[in-house]
Amino acid sequence: MQTTEEQVVDIETEQSSIDNAVCTFLLDNNRLKSADLKRAENYREQHGGDLVTLLVRLGLVSEKDVAEAEADLLDLPLVRTADLPDEIPELPDISLRYLKQNLILPIAESNGDLVVVMANPRDEFVRKALSMASGKNIVPRVGIASEIENGIEKLLGGGRSAMGQIVDSLDTDEEGDLEDVEHLRDLASEAPVIRLVNLVLQRGVEARASDIHIEPFENRLKVRYRIDGVLHEVEAPPSKSTAAVISRIKIMAKLNIAERRLPQDGRIMHRVQGKELDLRVSTIPTSHGESVVMRILDRESIVLDFDSLGFDSLIKTKFVKALEMPHGIILVTGPTGSGKTTTLYTALSALNTPERKIITVEDPVEYQLEGINQIQAKSSIGLDFAHALRAIVRQDPDVIMIGEMRDLETARIAIQSALTGHLVLSTIHTNDAAGGVTRMLDMGVEDYLLTSTVNAILAQRLVRTLDPDHREPYELLPEVAKEVGFTELSGQERYMVYRPVPTEEMPSGYRGRTTILELLTLTDPIRRVIMKHATSGEIQDLAVSEGMRTMYQDGLKKCLEGVTTLDEVLRVSQES
Repeated sequence: MQTTEEQVVDIETEQSSIDNAVCTFLLDNNRLKSADLKRAENYREQHGGDLVTLLVRLGLVSEKDVAEAEADLLDLPLVRTADLPDEIPELPDISLRYLKQNLILPIAESNGDLVVVMANPRDEFVRKALSMASGKNIVPRVGIASEIENGIEKLLGGGRSAMGQIVDSLDTDEEGDLEDVEHLRDLASEAPVIRLVNLVLQRGVEARASDIHIEPFENRLKVRYRIDGVLHEVEAPPSKSTAAVISRIKIMAKLNIAERRLPQDGRIMHRVQGKELDLRVSTIPTSHGESVVMRILDRESIVLDFDSLGFDSLIKTKFVKALEMPHGIILVTGPTGSGKTTTLYTALSALNTPERKIITVEDPVEYQLEGINQIQAKSSIGLDFAHALRAIVRQDPDVIMIGEMRDLETARIAIQSALTGHLVLSTIHTNDAAGGVTRMLDMGVEDYLLTSTVNAILAQRLVRTLDPDHREPYELLPEVAKEVGFTELSGQERYMVYRPVPTEEMPSGYRGRTTILELLTLTDPIRRVIMKHATSGEIQDLAVSEGMRTMYQDGLKKCLEGVTTLDEVLRVSQES
């Protein structure tokens, strides 16, 4: 018969074996980097602790990835928030504190069995202690730590959220001198404030937000996430923490926390749930404090693939053909946040071969691309697009990418570059592809230079996409189909389109975004009407007669394919 010490050694050996299996699973599925695993192992050697738990605490992997790995390896069901019951069994001998410390939540009991959701189902000690305290056989289930914590608070702790718990421990003295830099620094250095900001960032990443807006008002602090292009208000810290929260973000972004009268821009490199995030931070003074917006740039999630971006075979073929031309200008147009930069990066990725030298000038550089020389424009030291371009052309490039055509000087240098044998890619802010022509003419570009250099103009918008498993079809009334333009697009008798089916995990019913596009290729007839200074409407009509599909029509096509909804297409691209 084994002694207690031998039993403990056996349990520790078994748990270590499972830990190693979980780490191997995460490595094999590209959820964990070997360098990050080594870092966690070094930390464990110095400080002790459970390896998998350390990986999560250090932000090297996400709680969800670990939970999925454990469920797969231990062959246990994964229990999510939606699966939790409304009521759970009463266990008078088990304290709420014990459940919180070990992140375990009993959810059902029957015939002497107690079903328990555990963030760490590998922990045999906790399972045995729970069995002894309850007098029941423990049936483990795998759960995600943050969801178990919220479940405990909702079902046993009076409904206090994770943010509510942090706020309870908050001791911010807003009555102090907010002009005193040291006082602001002290406020921002408190552990609850740090946890509060980290929670806001973590929830933004979990919600797939592209931007986090933190806005102070007279009696409240508002937090909103932009998810798939639409702002959603979420739980926010109390107004008393405004100075502390904003000061904490400014410290992280290496901004001047004493300067609250002028706008500032900065950057935060932050690891959340195993992802290395690059956050662009912008602050502006408002009536009730500083408004902060953080753009989340997830380098791991960017997809540089035309098919994934929403290019169908027709547009992709024409666009790639334009990219293969040895010289000229290709413009991508659309409003802010319409995915222009991602499209340009995808184009550069396709052009990026050892035979080509590619140089970009951007403001800011959003993603680092291997093998491409990227320049960060800095107007404060005189390095704007025009100055950077003059230097670039002396670097013997084959391809030049300009972040944006902002002025005539930049446009003229780009045209000269195209005339001297370079391929130039850039963006411009117009509503449609034909508008890109008139915009450049309005800037002062000569018509003969424009027609001899511009090869193609791509206009785009982003629309939210439907999840194939959470959508339902419905038939449009014939008069509605005619009014919105389906009958012009195709001669069908019936038009089946789709609408979202909201779920708890996806309240909007949408998941992700795709592009709707129109590609204007400058043919000889189009060049002739440009020389006659035709309006953008006349240019578009001619392009459509030559076979161009408008952005609106591309959206309708994606509606029929079930990719998006008619509401989304109408929201971003009302046909004039």
